[in-house]
Amino acid sequence: MGTILYVATSEGVVTVNNSGTEWAVGSHGLKNWDVNEIAIQPDDPMWVYAATRGDGVLRSTDGGETWSKPNRGKAGPGKVKCVTIDPHDYNTVYAGGEPIAIWVTHDRGESWESLDGIQDVQGIGEIDYPVPAVEPHVRDIVVHSDDPKTIYATLQVGYMVKTTDGGETWNLLDNAVDADAHQLVSRKDQPERLYLSTGGHSHRLGEAPGRALYRSLDGGANWLPMALEFDQEYSIPMVTDPRNEDVVYSAVAYGNPGEWRKRETGAGASLIRSIDGGETWQALNTNNDISRFYAEAITLDPSDPDNMFVATRKGQIFSSTDKGETWADLGVQVPEVSDLKAVSV
Repeated sequence: MGTILYVATSEGVVTVNNSGTEWAVGSHGLKNWDVNEIAIQPDDPMWVYAATRGDGVLRSTDGGETWSKPNRGKAGPGKVKCVTIDPHDYNTVYAGGEPIAIWVTHDRGESWESLDGIQDVQGIGEIDYPVPAVEPHVRDIVVHSDDPKTIYATLQVGYMVKTTDGGETWNLLDNAVDADAHQLVSRKDQPERLYLSTGGHSHRLGEAPGRALYRSLDGGANWLPMALEFDQEYSIPMVTDPRNEDVVYSAVAYGNPGEWRKRETGAGASLIRSIDGGETWQALNTNNDISRFYAEAITLDPSDPDNMFVATRKGQIFSSTDKGETWADLGVQVPEVSDLKAVSV
């Protein structure tokens, strides 16, 4: 059994393979597209969806070697920020758009339906995004592990929304949490327990009780700050160990990405871990590149979750075989990274 890394970048999707002695780039597709996220079908690691910023959701059925747009010529999402496969039905895929929109397909991308109920959420039309080149958007979509009709979506910069009727109606989740919601994790063993990473927008305005990370014990109705042991107020990646979802990994940084480029120390990031469901957090040992260029994406090897992979925003990839205690450079360079997923083949 081997491992393939799928890397979403500013210049397409790159696969990185381990030949047994070293890691190397295997394929590089969609080079003309900024790919924000990738989703891999759980029962077939060769079947991959790519969220492109301009050409909707593209699909590969051969591990990233070739790509197609199944709904070509038909209605569907355009600028896509995230893509999620329904864990209850692999034919169903959700896409989050820029500007804010949610689309669903029930035939693996052949046709799409817009879930327009999200536009009825109060204040949705007034959300503003502070970067002129980017519109307000859906950053992440998560389907409840026990109930396919319960779906969460994070909004930048508009908190989160939740539906319990499959997308007909949505409710805003904004109680004591940051508005700049990034990645959301719903635990599979206790789906009402959620972990959230944020950009710290509301913290900087003095409008949120935490800094970068939050958790909910009741399906998003109420939120508690996490990782207050750290001064950093910006975070993106959030993953849990599938064997024990009390083990959570994230990365926190000082300020926003625009500020990192102006400082010699860059992001000043810490790669952090909790082993008690977010109650307490500890910093992991990292090298200077991870600290300076930020761990944009974290993924665990599904065949052995003790093996971790981290991709920096700069396009470096590092691996750890001991839960993040020590790190090795894979020796490959890819374009600017937005997402990283590991599969076993």
